Amino acid sequence: MTRMDQNRPAAAPTRLRDIAVQAGVSEATVSRVLNGKQGVAATTREAVLAALDVLGYERPARLRQDRAGLIGLITPELVNPIFPAMAQSIERILTRHGYTTVLCTQTPGGSTEDELTELLVERNAAGIVFVSGLHADSTAQVDRYRRLADTGVSFVFVNGFNAEVSAPCVSTDDRAAARLAVQHLAGLGHERIGLAVGPRRFVPASRKVDGFVHSMGETFGLTPGEAQSFVHESLYGVEGGQAATEAALDAGCTAVVCASDLMALGAIRAARQRGLDVPGEFSVTGFDDSLLIAHTDPPLTTLRQPVEAMCLAAVNSLLEEINGTPPPHAEYLFQPELVVRGSTAAARPGSRD
Repeated sequence: MTRMDQNRPAAAPTRLRDIAVQAGVSEATVSRVLNGKQGVAATTREAVLAALDVLGYERPARLRQDRAGLIGLITPELVNPIFPAMAQSIERILTRHGYTTVLCTQTPGGSTEDELTELLVERNAAGIVFVSGLHADSTAQVDRYRRLADTGVSFVFVNGFNAEVSAPCVSTDDRAAARLAVQHLAGLGHERIGLAVGPRRFVPASRKVDGFVHSMGETFGLTPGEAQSFVHESLYGVEGGQAATEAALDAGCTAVVCASDLMALGAIRAARQRGLDVPGEFSVTGFDDSLLIAHTDPPLTTLRQPVEAMCLAAVNSLLEEINGTPPPHAEYLFQPELVVRGSTAAARPGSRD
């Protein structure tokens, strides 16, 4: 999945010193890796191969051919930066194990998940990682995954547990994320807190609603019905976050919990279009802690998904399946981390009225 630098001559010799410096190892170690010698740690070998890629050198044929097989990675889209982050992490981990990752992205009007799955099966993929796919949609038919299991292809889910499918699943604890966000905002003096969330038919969204409603009841004594009135369902993305936040502002909210970082950016836009200062007059939290979010204006307070740990667990579960020692077909929940930055602040006196 790398390509040679177009500006580098095709016949340019591989310089051991440059590769050694880039990888942080000795020239002798680089030589051992390039010549396929034994006695080199897997992590060191991967560092050398990564250095080759970064410097634009083509990997030796023997290293390109020494692959365990193909693993498909199906994501809903790449607009949300959390998906490229997961894809990069999964690919890096699989590469260490000798697998080639085939990234399949769904786009409006493009290939569907079923079509991509069929293509991967036809290409004899050893396994498939589904990230936030149809498994996360409570209205989708699960027979597709039973048919996939019948082909002998192993698979694992990321974010979106489905009890009807016999496959391991790795998820962020969405209920805990909503609870942490509400507790943070309540600690700043906010009482009218909205939730901007995607379609509730998706498991992560439904769980965030559950966590939000429970936390609002626990913190402010609201009934489930009263707490539900602060939930504003929209589409994921900047525009969806803006629309949901406009509804929250109309309801008198002084803060909003958003189900993604992109929705949070839309929330900030909605507040500013009404002349409100963020965070001076309106506080916003996101979810994901995706790339560059720390550098937005203001830097976004968000719930961080532990991407590296989740992807490692997903890959390990998949490889255990492939190697014939399947792990329990259960959900592995990872705890989010509250990252406090500049988009949340104390509620202004009188803002609770």
